[in-house]
Amino acid sequence: MQANDTLTLRHVDTDADYLACFPVMRELRPHLTDADAFTVQARRQAAQGYRILAAIEHDGDQQTVFGLAGYRRQENLLYGQFLYIDDLVTLADQRNTGVGAALIDALRQQARNAGCARLVLDTGLANARAQRFYFRNGLLSAGMHFNQDLR
Repeated sequence: MQANDTLTLRHVDTDADYLACFPVMRELRPHLTDADAFTVQARRQAAQGYRILAAIEHDGDQQTVFGLAGYRRQENLLYGQFLYIDDLVTLADQRNTGVGAALIDALRQQARNAGCARLVLDTGLANARAQRFYFRNGLLSAGMHFNQDLR
């Protein structure tokens, strides 16, 4: 999938791909501190259906990951089949360039192709900037997410 002439959206498959995504993922998940541990966990999650779609810019032989979306297909009694976006992030200096919107569009199409009824994600209540982005891209607030730390 081409977002523009130099940006390609493609799924992450190799350890090298995961390692290339790590600096971008850290912008969203700063508690992740070890690239190798991230790769191991992402592969473990992949065994449960998790995939990463990366926005990669090509400049000759160089490739730079500018954004990514981690997602999985799920099913529950509330939504039926849906595509859940676990992670959506672009590099800070790439925000407002269309990378995030291209990732959302690609996932929306992938969900439709898979017969999913909905595209779903969670965001922090204080993350107003992300909320504005989601509204602009057709994702509407439908509830509140609750959780409890069991450690």
